Amino acid sequence: MSVILIFLLLLLAPAIPVATYYLGRRTARRGKRALICNIAVFAVAVTLASAYMFSGRAFAADEAAGISDMAQAAAFLGAALVTGMGCIGTGIAVGPAATAAIGAISENEKIMSKALIFVAMAEGIAIYGLLISFMILGRV
Repeated sequence: MSVILIFLLLLLAPAIPVATYYLGRRTARRGKRALICNIAVFAVAVTLASAYMFSGRAFAADEAAGISDMAQAAAFLGAALVTGMGCIGTGIAVGPAATAAIGAISENEKIMSKALIFVAMAEGIAIYGLLISFMILGRV
């Protein structure tokens, strides 16, 4: 039961500060309050996860047992998050970079190679996320 509570707290950790910020008028004070809320929720989640992790006894694992179902689920979840967040980051980075590159190329065609380098660098984020997810899935 406590694992589910820790998991839900970790899922709600980004949602609580966002809700804190967007409820009401957005001011600098509200932003500071949202940051403090984010830090507090994260600290509570880390404390509960550490307490749960270090409670109980440790046993040696069987060599034939392989990877547990929970570890396999965490690996799949981690691979999905790495790929998804990498693609979201790429979308955020490529949008302004590609818009600026198209505007610059329309004014001066000689800078096309320089402009495309910045767009390609932003695309690298998705490739790195995909490589990390392959590394994670290779161990499962």
